[in-house]
Amino acid sequence: RLYLESIVMNLLTNAIKYRKPDVPPVINLRTYTDHNDCVVFECQDNGLGIDLEIHGKKLFGLYKTFHEGKNSHGVGLFLTKTQIESQGGHILVDSEPNQGSTFKVVFKSKS
Repeated sequence: RLYLESIVMNLLTNAIKYRKPDVPPVINLRTYTDHNDCVVFECQDNGLGIDLEIHGKKLFGLYKTFHEGKNSHGVGLFLTKTQIESQGGHILVDSEPNQGSTFKVVFKSKS
C-alpha cells in the first residue's frame, strides 16, 4: 500500500513539475486489466515529454535528470521502478519531446 501511494505520488508530481509553461496541465489516470490479466495503472500527461532516443536507456537510472532548471534530483523514477519491480511488476513509458508522457505500471497477475 505504501509503495502504491509513493508510485502514484511520484508520477503525478512529475506530470505537474514537467508541465509545459503557459499550457494548462492535463493529466489522465486510469486503471484496466490487460490481455495477460495484469492490472495496469496509467498516468498520461501533456507535458514537456522526454526524448527516449537520447535518454531512454538511462530513464530510470539513479541521479539521471532530463530537464534543466526543474529542481530535479534523479531519484523519483529510479525509486518508482525499484518499488514496482520489488512487487513483481514493471513500468513502461511512451514519450516524445513537447508531446507529453505516458507511464504504464503493470502489476503482477494474481493468477
